[in-house]
Amino acid sequence: MTQEAKEPVSLLLEGAWVLTQNDARQIFSPGAVAIRGAEIAAVGPPAALKARYQPAQVRSYPLGLIMPGLINAHTHAAMSLFRGLADDLPLEEWLNNYIFPAERGLNGEYVFWGTKLAVAEMLLSGTTTFCDMYLFADAVAQAAAETGIRAVVGEVLYDFPSPNYGPPDAGLRFSENLVQVWEGHPRVQVAIQPHAVYTCSPDLLQKCQALADKYNTRLIIHLSETPREVADCQARYGVTPVAHLNRLGLLTPRLVADHAVALTEEDMDLLAASGAGVAHCPESNMKLASGMAPVAELLARGVPVCLGTDGCASNNNLDLFQEMDTAAKLQKVRYLDPTLLPATAALDLATRGGARVLGLEKEVGALAPGMKADLVVLDLDQPHLTPLYDPYSQLVYAAGGADVQTVVVHGQVLVQDRRLLGFDLEETLARARELAQSIGAGIPHAKPRFSAA
Repeated sequence: MTQEAKEPVSLLLEGAWVLTQNDARQIFSPGAVAIRGAEIAAVGPPAALKARYQPAQVRSYPLGLIMPGLINAHTHAAMSLFRGLADDLPLEEWLNNYIFPAERGLNGEYVFWGTKLAVAEMLLSGTTTFCDMYLFADAVAQAAAETGIRAVVGEVLYDFPSPNYGPPDAGLRFSENLVQVWEGHPRVQVAIQPHAVYTCSPDLLQKCQALADKYNTRLIIHLSETPREVADCQARYGVTPVAHLNRLGLLTPRLVADHAVALTEEDMDLLAASGAGVAHCPESNMKLASGMAPVAELLARGVPVCLGTDGCASNNNLDLFQEMDTAAKLQKVRYLDPTLLPATAALDLATRGGARVLGLEKEVGALAPGMKADLVVLDLDQPHLTPLYDPYSQLVYAAGGADVQTVVVHGQVLVQDRRLLGFDLEETLARARELAQSIGAGIPHAKPRFSAA
């Protein structure tokens, strides 16, 4: 093929490895990805792509591994401003005595800058898509749009007044307006997000379902996060939280159940039959002592499972590489079986799994022609990544977010040589430090539990 006959593309990335995560799980070593605009044009051996395409720009990583961008399927991004505010506490005390009181003083400015702080952390550690449940979701959406990351956002809805929208009915109107405002955006989508069965009445939950049905969007809820939540739901409604949602008609393929830790056999069967997805947050569940989600059993039943970090107030970081490692090891120790959730499956949770659960499987989660160009490059030229026998094992058990060298979202290079290009990191850090000074005001801080004496 002559030079003139080559097809133009905007960017060609070359690496020592390309893990496609496509249906055939193809691996190319060496490999290359051709990008045209916002989409992937081709993936394959470098020589084949160079013979076919004429790139406007070439980026070569002789010791780099190219893979799909990671998908953080459950977080509260602006809670990056709460990192370290209240640690080593039970979930109910943490939520009711610290987080809810701190959130009463929030406004859109806090949420906007807290989200930008979280986006910086996510992009620099290889996350290209996140699903967010929080207050002032319009500010979350705006921050995502401005920073270039891909996002599914939604306003958290309660039975009690919110510092954003006020009474519950106003929350439904706010959510509907948010869907309408962001409809058609290339990177930002809106989901309907009631908080939990213990903070939302059956009536509110069914209204949320009706709104999600109206706009054919995801319905996302914290579900069966702790044994106490299950016990309280059984005392109040006579059934588990999963059975409660099933009785209300909320168990559908569009439901995303965040956490799903305390599940009965019947709960898992209901989830499997409904097609609902689960967002697994292992490190948050460990830190809050919520328990260990039965991920291996859910996967065996065919339940779609993905991976989330939860917010920085309960994790305390947004590194999905670390989350993959924890998820894999936690299932092994839960069932005392080292073969469960192998590295390939753990990587699926953070890529293909997240895309499927969030309804984005035709856009992201794999590197294939026609998919959005969301990908990351890891630097393998490091002691802890040398030698390399199995790239999946290396990614899950040895790599970390700090190994990410380059990040591309929607065809745009947002991180290059570990530098954030899309927005001003120094400004974001300065605003976060400034806002943090007032966040803890009026919140009772835990006293030291141990004496040095």
